[in-house]
Amino acid sequence: MKLQVALDVPTLADALELARKVAEHVDILELGTPLIKSEGVSAIGAIKAAHPDKLVFADLKTADAGELEANLAFAVGADLVTVMGTADDDTISGAVEAGRQAGMRVVADMITVVDGRVERIKEVSALGVSFVEIHAGLDEQARPGYTIDALLADGREAGVPFSIAGGVSVDTIASVQDAGAEVAVVGGSIYNADDPGAAAKAIRDAMRPESADAASGSAARS
Repeated sequence: MKLQVALDVPTLADALELARKVAEHVDILELGTPLIKSEGVSAIGAIKAAHPDKLVFADLKTADAGELEANLAFAVGADLVTVMGTADDDTISGAVEAGRQAGMRVVADMITVVDGRVERIKEVSALGVSFVEIHAGLDEQARPGYTIDALLADGREAGVPFSIAGGVSVDTIASVQDAGAEVAVVGGSIYNADDPGAAAKAIRDAMRPESADAASGSAARS
């Protein structure tokens, strides 16, 4: 299982500083949607130039013009991009085609999909995405009684490659790994920590050694 950090900060300077602190402990650096909206796709290239040995994940959350938007991100250094799982199938297929031509990967983000989520996960997986991100957004996580358990249960049931985003922390990372996730996406547990580097290391250390990918160039490029 790979470890992904969401650089959910407002400026490129903040993102570069956060990435510098955590890069040695993670495999994938994710540019959050607000960061890309604020700084533009050039921010993707800046993160890739600073950390060429890491996978760079552009969280575009594309809802239309899938091939066009994916190509914009791939052209400046993204290794992975997201397309909304709620998008039209043709939008998802367009992004997948862009990924195929670029030799890069496309991820379907299932944020806002709750009812019928397992069925839709299977549908978008069949369209050729590399994996599906089972994702509870910040607003959903803030609701009383939220737990990560429903995401994990749907991942197990769907039976396709998936990542988990939404409440992954040092306390839940083992459950994410046990559920069979290919990627664990960590946001606030790292970027809100007093010492983000130490927080990232603690989560890495909590992963089972036999399954934890070394955050090295070879692992990050696999």
